[in-house]
Amino acid sequence: MQNYLLRMLFGTAKLVVDNMDKGMEYGKVKKIISVNIVYFDLGHGEDYIYHGTTSYRGINKNDVLTLSKQEEAIYHTEQIAKIYPEYYIIKVDQFDDIAKNTLDEWVHFFKTQEVRENTKAKGLKEAKEKLDVLHLSEAERREYERYITDWRDNEGVIVGNYEKGKFEGRHEEQVQIAKKCLQKGMEIVEVAELTGLPEKEVKEIKMGL
Repeated sequence: MQNYLLRMLFGTAKLVVDNMDKGMEYGKVKKIISVNIVYFDLGHGEDYIYHGTTSYRGINKNDVLTLSKQEEAIYHTEQIAKIYPEYYIIKVDQFDDIAKNTLDEWVHFFKTQEVRENTKAKGLKEAKEKLDVLHLSEAERREYERYITDWRDNEGVIVGNYEKGKFEGRHEEQVQIAKKCLQKGMEIVEVAELTGLPEKEVKEIKMGL
């Protein structure tokens, strides 16, 4: 998708700004981890999971800038990279379906919506239950399947990033699915996991029903 990497940057930057109160100390800025699950070809690489952090390297001596003991106490970390947002990109279609660890089991789930019987990944079976089509009526199931198809074919989804629900058209579809699930009595946390909407927004939708 065009400009997707810049959308990731915008999403984390917006989270930082939106969650800062007037006069707030910089030391209270929250750590952000942006997990991006993509179903399209992003960049060029052979792996299916990429991790990005911020570091500073000397131009002349090629040394890596580290924190002083005083700064370690202020930031509660020994690494500069831990202060800044971290990015994970999961390229689902490049996963070979061979799960070597619990993270791979989650990637397999993202790719197939299937959970193996012997899975050891924490929360994976519960996530599958939230997606179980038996929770939905026939009409809602068709709508959800259409949503998943569009989700995969068009733009993918940014998990854990507030901006994932803001794409025009897609966001309205997520809202409509959220309303129907809430009307069926599903919990806010479940609806948030199902649709990808932030819990705060799901609460607002529920209050408006």
